[in-house]
Amino acid sequence: MTDKPSNNHSKSSGVPKLFDLYSSDPAAADFKIFGRVPDQNRRGFLKGAGLATMGAMLGAAIPFSKNMPSGLVPVALADTAGIIEGKDGLTILNDRPVNAETPPHLLDDTITPINRHFVRNNGVPPEEVNVDTWTLTIDGLVDKPMKLSIADLKSKFEVVTLALVIECGGNGRSYFNPPAKGNQWSLGAVACSEWTGVRLKDVLEAAGVKSNVVYTAHEGADTHLSGDPEKLPISRGVPIAKAMDPNILIAFEQNGEAIHPMNGAPLRLVVPGWPGSCSQKWLTRIWLRDQIHDGPKMTGTAYRVPNHPVEAGEKVDKKDFAIIERMPVKSLITFPQTGLETTDKDMIVRGHAWSGDRDITSLVVSIDFGATWQNVKLDKAVNTGAWQNWSTQITFPQSGYYEVWAKATDSNNESQPHAINWNPKGYLNNTMHRIAVRVS
Repeated sequence: MTDKPSNNHSKSSGVPKLFDLYSSDPAAADFKIFGRVPDQNRRGFLKGAGLATMGAMLGAAIPFSKNMPSGLVPVALADTAGIIEGKDGLTILNDRPVNAETPPHLLDDTITPINRHFVRNNGVPPEEVNVDTWTLTIDGLVDKPMKLSIADLKSKFEVVTLALVIECGGNGRSYFNPPAKGNQWSLGAVACSEWTGVRLKDVLEAAGVKSNVVYTAHEGADTHLSGDPEKLPISRGVPIAKAMDPNILIAFEQNGEAIHPMNGAPLRLVVPGWPGSCSQKWLTRIWLRDQIHDGPKMTGTAYRVPNHPVEAGEKVDKKDFAIIERMPVKSLITFPQTGLETTDKDMIVRGHAWSGDRDITSLVVSIDFGATWQNVKLDKAVNTGAWQNWSTQITFPQSGYYEVWAKATDSNNESQPHAINWNPKGYLNNTMHRIAVRVS
């Protein structure tokens, strides 16, 4: 493993800071879904923050931090809640590392806006970056190792724009019983933004892939939570056959703009259809190996599931875990918002569906707890790797409480299940999405 490039942390006014603080004015703060947090909860949240996170939230380093009593909340933060700048309505799950999801009704757009794209971190992001001096190293088992600037990528390779789904492998973890450790994502660790960049395949071919390559290995500029500069917080990879998929991008734009800092600015991988952990953020290096990559979060049980069905709560030997590759068939109801109360018996329902690197062939909805199903209008994906949008009109026969269920089926004839296939790490929950509606 070579050292990370050191020129990627230079100051630049072109990339915003990671955090901003809302005013303590209730009218300003309550506008957000996260909103104002009761003092006790907010201060508990902040007491768990590390110095790097505190500094990011304050917008400055803390020179005398070594003198701070344990658990002290800086007075500048005591009456405010830290909100991720440039994000709107996300639910923050934890702050070390920072992770936040998007409620389903805020994912209603066909293309996910930057401010609604979820945040999944494993370490501490670089606080400031310089687009002009950022470099990407391509090495390992290649004929011509390369160090490329972002300008090089734009000038030497075809630039393409694709709508691509990124989903955390643990999306839906909060519904597992017995509970699984990790971020307790509900349904909002998924997005489909438009990404602009160059094909990973083109870059690897330019470097020359040796015949004995088995796997890629990815590295980024984020740092380990421990502060140890020798440790990487995450370094995953994909089989070389997958790396040559023309829909995998080395991206430098998100929805036609600079990538959001928490989504990997200024350079990241986007590997649609596979766990989001493969889509390395703050990308600095891709190296090719003659074995399955064994970087952080590639070994043990990280991003792995049992290779056979297990009973809920069963202990599974580490040797019986297999690396997650493609994500399963899934759908999401984005309109209306669950908990809706209405007097209208006719209603439009819509959402999205996706399935790893397959197409969705049908989507059905039910309002009678699965006794009968109604086909919906299902759009084709705008490109391979994007989710498919769907909509339909439903009619409630009378007043009362209803649940709208959605179930997708993919091109391999796999459908969403009614119940979770339990696994110890809480990955790959693709049960049908349900929302509640009360008609009066």
